[in-house]
Order: sequence, then structure tokens, then C-alpha cells
Amino acid sequence: MAEALILDAEALNALARPSSRGALTARASAVLEIAYQRRALVRVPAPVLAEVCRGGQYDAPVNQLLNRPGIGVVELTRTVAQRAGHLLARLKLSSAHAIDAFVVATALEFDTALIATGDARDIRRLAAPYPAVGVLSL
Repeated sequence: MAEALILDAEALNALARPSSRGALTARASAVLEIAYQRRALVRVPAPVLAEVCRGGQYDAPVNQLLNRPGIGVVELTRTVAQRAGHLLARLKLSSAHAIDAFVVATALEFDTALIATGDARDIRRLAAPYPAVGVLSL
């Protein structure tokens, strides 16, 4: 496996819609650049798209970003989905936190991963038992 940068919905939006995200975009862009320099994989868990895609022209900037070389979408597998459920159960969280759990479960598929997020509190709680997963608040 490899090192990975995992983008949550806020990080993806910051990169896809820079004119409306200001400092958040600057931080996300800097993190993305470092990931490229380190040759880390940059990945977006497929369930994150449910948070950022609403159809038509609204999706265009997200699709442009995802069509760039070096950023890939990780499909949801049975293993990742079940691991996300276990993460939720461990903290007694409802399915309202499912996307965050999918993000952490996806990060666990890599040797080491850094999650770029606008929701650091919940992501940190879910990732706490896993030292190979770092969380970076944007």
C-alpha cells in the first residue's frame, strides 16, 4: 500500500470552488501540493460525492477537479462499508455520521493516511484508535 491524502466534502469543495472558499482553499491547495510532492495518493471516498453533488452546473467544478490527473475516487466496497458501520457502533453514533465514517474507513485502506477535513472533531473521534491515520483541520 501507500501513503494517501483523503479529502472529505469540505476539502473537496474548497478545491473545486476556490472563489467561494477563501482561506480554506489556500490551505487545501497547500496540503494538496505537499501530497503531490510526496507522491502520496490523493483520494476522495465515493460517498463524499453525495455531500457535494447536486446535479447540473453545480457539479461541474467537482467533476473538473476529479478529472484532473492525480485525484481518484475510491469506490465503496463491502469491507469499507462494514468497517464504517463498526466505527459508528464503537462510538454509538447514528447514521448521520456515516459519511465521516466512510472517510475514516477509506483512510484505513492505506498504510498511512492524512484526512483533510472541515469537520476535524468528528473525524478525529472516529480515527482516534488508528495511529496511521492523521487528521488535518482546514
